[in-house]
Amino acid sequence: MRKVVVIGNGMVSYKFCQKLRAKAGADDFQLVVFGEEPVPAYDRVHLSEYFSDQSEENLSMAPAGWYEENNVDLKTGVLVTAIDRHNKKIVTHSGTEESYDTLILATGSSALVPPVEGVNKKGTFVYRTLEDLDNIIQYGRTIKSAAVLGGGLLGLEAAKALMDMGLETHVIEFAPHLMPRQLDTAGAATLQAQLEKPGLNIHLNKNTATINGNGSLEGLTFADGGSLETEMLVISCGIVPRDELARDCGLAVGTRGGVVVNDQLLTSDPDIYAIGEVALHNNRIYGLVAPGYDMAECVVNQLIGNTGKIFTGSDMSTKLKLIGIEVGSFGDATGETEGHRSIVFEDKNQGVYKRINLSGDGKHLLGGILVGDTSQYNMLWQIMNNSLALPPDPEDLILGSRGEGAAAGNSVGSLPDTAQVCSCENVTKADIINAIKEGGLEQIGQVKSCTGAGTGCGACTPMVADILSETLNAQGKRIRKVICEHFDFTRQELYDLIKVKKIRTWNELLAEHGNGEGCEVCKPAVASLLASIWNDLIVRQDTIQDTNDRYLANIQKGGSYSVVPRVPGGEIMPEKLIVLGEVAKKYNLYSKITGGQRIDLFGAKLEDLPLIWEELIEAGFESGHAYGKALRTVKSCVGSAWCRFGLHDSVSFAIAVENRYRGLRAPHKLKGAVSGCRRECAEAQSKDFGIIATEKGWNLYVCGNGGANPQHAQLLAGDIDDKTCIKYLDRFLMFYIKTAEPLNRTATWLNKMEGGLDYLRDVVVNDCLGIAEELERDMQYMVDTYKCEWKEVVNDEKLRSRFTHFINSEEGDPTLKFSSMRGQKVPAAW
Repeated sequence: MRKVVVIGNGMVSYKFCQKLRAKAGADDFQLVVFGEEPVPAYDRVHLSEYFSDQSEENLSMAPAGWYEENNVDLKTGVLVTAIDRHNKKIVTHSGTEESYDTLILATGSSALVPPVEGVNKKGTFVYRTLEDLDNIIQYGRTIKSAAVLGGGLLGLEAAKALMDMGLETHVIEFAPHLMPRQLDTAGAATLQAQLEKPGLNIHLNKNTATINGNGSLEGLTFADGGSLETEMLVISCGIVPRDELARDCGLAVGTRGGVVVNDQLLTSDPDIYAIGEVALHNNRIYGLVAPGYDMAECVVNQLIGNTGKIFTGSDMSTKLKLIGIEVGSFGDATGETEGHRSIVFEDKNQGVYKRINLSGDGKHLLGGILVGDTSQYNMLWQIMNNSLALPPDPEDLILGSRGEGAAAGNSVGSLPDTAQVCSCENVTKADIINAIKEGGLEQIGQVKSCTGAGTGCGACTPMVADILSETLNAQGKRIRKVICEHFDFTRQELYDLIKVKKIRTWNELLAEHGNGEGCEVCKPAVASLLASIWNDLIVRQDTIQDTNDRYLANIQKGGSYSVVPRVPGGEIMPEKLIVLGEVAKKYNLYSKITGGQRIDLFGAKLEDLPLIWEELIEAGFESGHAYGKALRTVKSCVGSAWCRFGLHDSVSFAIAVENRYRGLRAPHKLKGAVSGCRRECAEAQSKDFGIIATEKGWNLYVCGNGGANPQHAQLLAGDIDDKTCIKYLDRFLMFYIKTAEPLNRTATWLNKMEGGLDYLRDVVVNDCLGIAEELERDMQYMVDTYKCEWKEVVNDEKLRSRFTHFINSEEGDPTLKFSSMRGQKVPAAW
C-alpha cells in the first residue's frame, strides 16, 4: 500500500482527496492530510458570504466526518515546518514526523502585502482566511469607514463584505481601471459606474505610499500627494505562493515564486507533486479554483497509473457577481491576438457592456467580456472552447438573433458530446447526458450530486439545467423546473399551493412545503407570489424583500432614495405640479421628468420618505411602484384630443388602463403604452403590452421589451373595442403572473412558451384552457383590493417606525454627501 501525504487542506487539497478516493480505496493508498487551520477545507470562492451569517458550516467543503468515512487521516491545526527529502518524511511544528511514499504540496498562497510604510499598524488586515474575516468583523464594529487596497476580483469581493457591514467603503487601485487582468477600459468603466451606484467609492491610478496613524491606522497618503481618511485597511492586491517549504528543502522554484512542476505536476523531486496556487507550470501561477481542480485530477491519474492524462494548462475564464453586478471574462478577453476583430455593445443607461473578439478571418471566437449581463457567458465559452462555427451575423451572439430562429450554434444542442461543461469538475456534456439517462435523473440537484457539475464555482449551472431539460424532452418526459433546493415545486405549483391553501406568510409556506431557511432565489420569489395573489402590502413581508421593496423606494448612488409618484398617462393638473415642486424644494430633491411620463425626485433620506409621501398623498398622488416588480407606467401620446392624426382618445384610455392595473405585482416589472394612431408616438410596441388605435378600435400587442435585448411586441388581437381590450389584458396579465418564472419579463416568458404567440392567443382570446373567467375574476380581485403602499405606511405607525436609518436613534445617515450640478444636487463624487 502506497502512503500519500498532503500538505495543505484547502479547496484543491480536498478535491484531490475526493477524486483519489473515488478512483482508489484505502487498500491502495493510505492518505494523510495536514492543515494548519483549525477547521477542515472550506470554500474560499464564496468567502464574503461569511459576513452575512458567520457560519463555517455553510462554507465547509465537507464535514469532518467525511474524512473519517473515506479513510482520510486529517490533522487540522498542524503546521508542517520541514520536508526531509532524503528520508522521505515531513516534520511538524510540534516535532512530530510523518513518513511518505508520495508527497503532495497543496500549500496554496498567502496575501501579497506590499512594502508600504506603516503596513503593520493596528487596523490593517489581509483578506484570506476565516480568521482574517473574524478579525475584520470584530474591528469593523468599532469604526465607520474602511478601504480595500486592490481593485481586482479579490479586492472587490472584500469591498462587498465591508459594505455589508455598513461601512463607508473605498477601493484603491494602482492601475487606470478596475480588474485590469480581466476587463478592458470600457468594460471596467461600465463596472465602475454600476459599483458606484450603491455607494462604493473607487480611486484609480493610486499608489499608496504611507499608512498613517499613531499606533492605529487613521488614513492613507498616496504617491501623488493625495490622501484618504479611513479607519481600516484590507489588503487584497494579489497572492504569493506558499513555497517556503519547497525552497528550504531544495526543490526548484521560480524567480518570482512558485514550485516548478512539469506536465505531470511533478516537482524536481520525482516523489513530490505540487498542485493549486503553489504550483508554477510553464512559468504561470493559476489563481482560480478550476485550474487547481484540474491539477488535482491530473495527479490522481498519475498515481493510479493513468499517465496519459497530463496537465497542459488551464483556462482562466471566470464568471461571477460583484456587489450585485454580473461580470464575465473568457479567452482572449482584451484582444491581444494579432489581427483580431472586435464587436462591442454598450448600454450606459442599463449598465451593460459586451465585447467579443473574433479571429482575423472572422471564423472563430477568441474571447470576450460581459458586464451587467452574463446570460450568454456559458454558450460563448463553449463556442470558443469547441471552435464551433459562428453565425452569419456574429453580433447575434451578444445581441440575440434579430431574424427568424436562434443564432447558429447558440444552443446546447449544437455542442459536441465532448464539450467540457463544468471546468471545475471536468464534466463533459456526454457525462451529464449519460448520468441523466442511466440514473433516471430529473432534477438539477440530482445531476449535480451525481456528476459534480455545478458544485464548484457554479457558473455552469444554467447550462447543466439546459442539458437536463433537453435530455428529458428527448425522452418525452415532463420537466418540472423547481424554484430552488428549498422548495420542490415550480413557481406555478407554489402559486396554486398558496392560493388553494390560503397561505399568507413566508414562514407558513416554508414550514408546510419547504425545507431549510430559504435563499436569495426563493425569498423574493415567494414575496412576489404572496403580493400577486393576495394584493397585500409588500412591506409586511419585508424580511424576504430587497432594499427597494422593503422601503418602497429605489436606493440610489450614495445611499439616498428616489420618490416616483404615479402620473397616469402623463396627465397632471397644475396644482399637483406645484405640490411636486414644493416637496422637491422642501426636501432638497433632484427633479427629473422620466421617459415614462413621470417625475423623478432623487436624493431622499430614508427617514424623510414617510414625510414626503404624506405631503404627496394629501395632494392626490400615490406610489408609482418604481421600486417594485409591478406595473410601472402606461405611456401615452396626446391622441385625438390634440393631435390632428389621432384616431381615439389615447390619454383617457391610458389613464383608465394604468389606474386599473396600478400596484399589480408580477414576476418582473410591467410597462404599457397607448398610441392614438399608427405613428406610434407612445412606442407601444416596445412595451409588455401596447395598445394602438385603428379606424375600427384598438390593436392589442403583447410581450415587447426594451432595454439590453429589445424585442417588438406581437399582435394578440386587432380592431377590438375598449371593453374587449381590457378583458384580454386582464386574461393576459393574470396568465403571465400565474405561469411565468421568477424575474422573467413577458418577452422572455413568451420566447420560452411552447407554441409561442399562437398558443398564447388560444389561451387569452379563444379560452382553449377554459380558465378565462377565472383569470378575469382574479384580476378583478386585484383591482377591488388595491391600496396605495405609501398611504398604508403613512397611516400605520408600526410600519412607519421602520423607516429610520438607526434602530436606536432618530438621526439620519451621516455618510450622505451631495454636490451641485446645473443647480440641482447630485451624489458627491469620490
